[in-house]
Amino acid sequence: MAGLLKWLVLAMGSACAAIGVFHLVLGIDSVPGEGSAGATVDSRERYYGAVFLGYGLAWIWAARQSPIPSTAVRWLAGIFLLGGIGRLLSMALHGPPQSFQVVLTVLELALPPLYFWLSDADERAAASRPPVRRADAARP
Repeated sequence: MAGLLKWLVLAMGSACAAIGVFHLVLGIDSVPGEGSAGATVDSRERYYGAVFLGYGLAWIWAARQSPIPSTAVRWLAGIFLLGGIGRLLSMALHGPPQSFQVVLTVLELALPPLYFWLSDADERAAASRPPVRRADAARP
């Protein structure tokens, strides 16, 4: 399970960082079904792209820790879940968005429970390994 968690955390971070770069570079043109929305909406889209890039880098940072901190995984998954809840609220108030956005909503609601469930797998695996003595660690 610890290996699966590491792979999932790294995959989530890489995907979010790539999506963030995509939105940062393309602005409003990165949003399916949207035409020219003007400078204000383009500026907001690029800002959110930078924030999402940072969010993805936070996932990658977590994946590079040993053990992967369960608190970080839970917080990051919770933020992802909040994004899905925000999309649901938008659908309730304004109707369904473009179909790709619906797929994203499903992912944002379905993936966090998996991350919550696996969040402490790496910490549990590390706790079950025998401690490494300093003299042993220095030997080749």
